[in-house]
This record gives sequence, C-alpha cells and structure tokens, in this order.
Amino acid sequence: MARPLPLLLLALGLAAAAKSPYQQVLQHSRLRGRQHGPNVCAVQKLIGTNRKYFTNCKQWYQRKICGKSTVISYECCPGYEKVPGEKGCPAALPLSNIYETLGVVGSATTQLYSDRSNLRPEIEGPGSFTIFAPSNEAWASLSAETLDSLVSNVNIELLNALRYHMVDKRVLTDDLKHGTTLNSMYQNLPIQIHHYPNGIVTVNCARLLKADHHATNGVVHVIDKVIATTTNSIQQIIETEDSLETLRTAVAASDLSSLLESEGQYTLLAPTNEAFEKIPRETLNRILGDPEALRDLLNHHILKSAMCAEAIIAGLTMETLEGTTLDVGCSGEELTLNGRPIIANKDVLATNGVVHFVNELLIPDSAKTVFELAQESEVSKSTDLFRQAGLSSHLTGSEQVTLLAPVNNVFKDGLPVIDSNMRNLLLNHIVKEQLSSKYLYHGQKLQTLGDKELRVFVYRNNLCIENACIAAHDKRGRFGTLFSVDKMLTPPTGSVMDVLKADHRFSTLVAAIQSAGLTENLNRPGTFTVFAPTNEAFQAMPQGELNKLLGNAKELANILKFHVADEILVSGAVTALVRLKSMQGDKLEVSMKNNVIHINKEPVAESDIMATNGVIYAVNSVLQPQASRPQERGDEPADPTLEIFKQASALSKVSQRNPRLAPVYSRILARMKENSGAF
Repeated sequence: MARPLPLLLLALGLAAAAKSPYQQVLQHSRLRGRQHGPNVCAVQKLIGTNRKYFTNCKQWYQRKICGKSTVISYECCPGYEKVPGEKGCPAALPLSNIYETLGVVGSATTQLYSDRSNLRPEIEGPGSFTIFAPSNEAWASLSAETLDSLVSNVNIELLNALRYHMVDKRVLTDDLKHGTTLNSMYQNLPIQIHHYPNGIVTVNCARLLKADHHATNGVVHVIDKVIATTTNSIQQIIETEDSLETLRTAVAASDLSSLLESEGQYTLLAPTNEAFEKIPRETLNRILGDPEALRDLLNHHILKSAMCAEAIIAGLTMETLEGTTLDVGCSGEELTLNGRPIIANKDVLATNGVVHFVNELLIPDSAKTVFELAQESEVSKSTDLFRQAGLSSHLTGSEQVTLLAPVNNVFKDGLPVIDSNMRNLLLNHIVKEQLSSKYLYHGQKLQTLGDKELRVFVYRNNLCIENACIAAHDKRGRFGTLFSVDKMLTPPTGSVMDVLKADHRFSTLVAAIQSAGLTENLNRPGTFTVFAPTNEAFQAMPQGELNKLLGNAKELANILKFHVADEILVSGAVTALVRLKSMQGDKLEVSMKNNVIHINKEPVAESDIMATNGVIYAVNSVLQPQASRPQERGDEPADPTLEIFKQASALSKVSQRNPRLAPVYSRILARMKENSGAF
C-alpha cells in the first residue's frame, strides 16, 4: 500500500532534520558553491595560513574565523573530482582500496608510511576499515625527534602508530557521535570522538578535514594532526605534571580527585603554578583555607563537556561544574577565556576529557569577598569611599551582608568628603544579611548596619530600595552580595509632615495642610507620594485666588488631596507615563522627559525626598484638578449625540446627498437648533 503523501513528506523532513552537524555544514558549503557547477563546495581559508573550513551560514556572512579574516575559495566537495572541459566537479572519485585512496585525498605521506611499515597489504586487501589519515602537513609538523623515533623503527613504532589511527569497521561522519569512543586496531586503545554543533568533528582533538572518502574496503577521513595514544586520566595528568603542583595540592584538599579520575568527558582549565603565584597571598590563603570557596574555585575551572581547541572557531558560552559560565573563544591561533588569551598549553588529552593549561587563576564570584566583587565592577569608586570611611572590615570577612554600592557615574564630580554624617550614611548602604534580588518582595523591610529600616519597592520595570534602584545583576560572593544601585541611598528620617516641616521651602504648604485639617493624615503610617508645592509655587498664584483658596478649608483640602497619591512611586520607576489616583479622586500623570520627572506636564524641582510613610517631590506650581480648571463652554452638559455629529463635519454633506440618510440628518439638525441655536 502506498504511503500517504503527508506522511511521506513528514518522514522526509525528519530524515533531513536527522543530518549530523558536519553534514549540515557541508550541505551549506555545497549550496554556496553550486553556482560554480555540480559538487562544488565553498571553503573559507584563513588568510596567511593553510587552514580551511567548510562554511556555515554565520561564518559565510561574517567572513571571519577566530576573529581573523578569511577568503572564499571553491573546490570539489569530498568524493568528487574535476573533468577537463566541464564545469564544476561532475565525476565521482574512482573507487579503489584504502591504500590507493590515501594518495588521492591529500594524505600521500600516510600512504608512504603505510608502505614502509608493511601496513599496505592489509589496507589493499579485503576487509572493512576506517582510517583517520593525518594530512601531509600534519606529518610535517611533527618534531624531528618524534618523527625520527617513528621512522627509525617502522615495523613496530610506525606500524603501531598507524594502526592506532584505524578502526576495523566502516564509520561515516553520521556515525561519529559526540562523546563516543572507538576501539582502535592498536591494542583496542580508545579513540575519542567529538562532534560539535558547529559541524567540527575531532578525533583525539585532531580536526576532521576531509571526511567520508569511500574505498572498496572502507572509509578514509583526513585529519589535521598525528594522534597519539591516551592512557592517563585528568587526575593522573595533574599528578605527573610539575607545573601543576599547586593545583595538585588544591585538588587533594577539596576531595575532587575521584571526580577527575572517573569516567566522563570534562574539560579542565588547569591553572599552573604561575597562575596561583599571581594571586595576592592573603586572597590565596583565604580561599585555600575555606573548603567551600576552594571547591567553588576548582569547579569553576572544570567544564561539563570536553572542548577541544580545534572546535572553537567563534565565541562560546560554556557551563562549569560550579554552575557558572565562561566565555570560551579564540583569537587567531590563541584560545581565550572571557576575552583574554590566558591558555598556555592546549589539548592535553586524557581518557576522560581534555586539559588546557591556563596561566591565570579564574576566581568565581562565589569565592570572593564583597570588597573583591566591588573592585572588579562598575562600583569601584564606591569601594574607595567605604575604605576611606574605615568600613572595609565589614566587606572582607565572613560577616553576611549585602552592599548597596552606587555605580561610578554617581561620583562623576568626585567622591564626597568623609565625615561622621557620611560614615553613618555609608553604614546604611550595608544590609545586615546576604540577600538575592530575585527573592526581594514589595514592602519588605531591610535592617542596615546603621540601624535604619529600608523598604523594598517592586515596580514593573525596576526594583528599588528606598530611592536607589538596582542597576545591574547582583553579584553573590562567599559571604556577601553586591547590589549595584543608580544613586546614593537617602534613608527616611521622619513622616511626610516631619520632612515638610524641616524644609523651609514648604512653610506655606505646611500652614495650608494644618489649615485644611490634613496634618494627622500625613503623619500616620502609610504609602504616600506627595507632590509638594513650594513657597514659590504659592507665590506664583494670583493674590486674590490664593486668598480665596486659603480662606476656604473645604476647597483647600480638595486641592491638597489632589497633590497626594496613596502609593509610593520613586523616580526610578518612571520610564514611561505612569498614572496615579490622587486622594481627591482625579488621576495624576507622572512622566520622564529629558531625565526630569514631570507631574501633569509640570517639571519637578526635586525628586525622591524620602519619608517613613512616603516620598515627596518638590514642585514649583500648584496643581489644579480637572474640575477646578476653567471650562471652555457653559455648565450645561453636552448632548453626546450632538457632539458626535459636530465633530464629524464630513457627514453633513454626505448625509444630505444620500436619500436614505437625508431625513435622519434633518431631524438631528432640528434637535441641534432647538438645543443650541444655529449649527
């Protein structure tokens, strides 16, 4: 029975989706080269080198590999060759045995050594083999000492080396699964395979250059290195390498030895003795003496999967065992970590992964003090301020705190002078417990080292503590957390009425509040936002209007209530238009324009004057509710139907021309004349 067409299409789609990353990249290269004829692949070549890569979509448009420029060339896709006088590469390579195929695919040196080592009869004869054949350049790059040791004993050393490059079955790239091993034909020693999402395939960290060359007795894959047997685990490499002596001591103290000798596929970014020596002795001793910090430090150097250097052709974000991420990238021939070329020796292969030696220690946030967190971020000027104030001890020890550190831009005009008031203010920037911003909630109260109580405000677009809003993701250290905030904190010092009375700018407002009988309201616990008219605002009113307002307690209370909302809105929460309901009932519109807060389109003179029961904004005008504003027409309410027709001016002409609408329009026009005279 024929398969229904939709199911057939689905099956074809699933088959296409099942292509390996290598095959997907090869297909893209073939698509880019098809204008040059059949079976032509586009290849990117690093300028100044012989390194070539089949191109994926991203690389095609960027024209860069490891940050270096490439040129595009076009050559026959694997398994095809040119025919004189014809376009492209229309002919499949002649199918021959593995020995003959080696000479065709650019591995003539491997072919030569196969002959010398007496491997030739085996790879010419019947069977099913796969050989990972080093390119001619790979053999040439071996040191003279290594090459001499091989060719001086061709029947043993060279033969064994070649047989380690072989598998006794046919293995195509689709069979080369990431993280798998193949048993070689030399003592069944394993060959490690990694097949990365970017299409790179590595064999013991040697990159596959030309793959899937079929032969009558197997398959040939050309690789860019001569691979060697691997018998040591990561732990054994640490134990035998002199340059990793300090790391060896640290691993033993952290009980990570069993992990690093267990089965798995890890990448160890192994800090050398030199890397440890670069760290201040006090910092290093603190970490080595703290089992939890030490374990976090070491886990930060272990990636969850094996990452060979050849697989890195652009930036990657890799997860560590500690749960953090590292940016692993490359710049030309150098590997980089977090953008820095600190990898001294790469691709030391182990039975359970790969080791890269690094000459700088990567200290995770979780092993740092709050002071160290702050020094390395956009709040470094704050650390100078806390140091000058003699508060470093709270930020460098085991005291559990959260530092609210203003960003450097707050101090663009210089650091403030340290006196007793400033020291007390800085103490109120240190909260008594280690917090995480994702667990903060609206209305939460925080206790500071200065014995002040701070409130948390959660808004749609911001998270604020009093008037200061968090400006970056928090950094969590060993004992403390760093919150970067957008301004210096101003803890509340009293109720709204207390604050207004203490500020001479609001003496008229205070008198008006008392006259209107609202003092008790603004003294009680609450969550008020008060747009407080200054003395200047009242003086700007016509004298008669001001006298009338102050002489009418009911009207005065109504106006004053229009200046108060029953929720706290700090300036950091205002990025677009925010509407608040005033205690009078009408809406207040708060907006931001040119970095200045506006209330009902009037600029605010000063923002975020914090009180225990609210926040105050100083304004230089008295706001008027909608009902108190002059009306353009009389007090008679408008007829909604008539208003609609007045605004639709075009309707009158259309209606008069339309025989069906003309009688309706005539009746409406008559009503309009009765109610308001001529239209």
